[in-house]
Amino acid sequence: MMPQITPRVCRACDGFATATITTGLHAADGTRDIVRVNCPTCRGLGHTIPAALHRAGK
Repeated sequence: MMPQITPRVCRACDGFATATITTGLHAADGTRDIVRVNCPTCRGLGHTIPAALHRAGK
């Protein structure tokens, strides 16, 4: 039986993988312009893959 692997919380973002930033500008319909930024370490997932699996390509 294979061991159960649980994903680890990303150290860089503590699980808050995406931030939404307002630019300060407004669109024609009155909504705010926003930019979504993902954590570069976990690529917006909020957790990291164990190094052994990453090296194995799984």
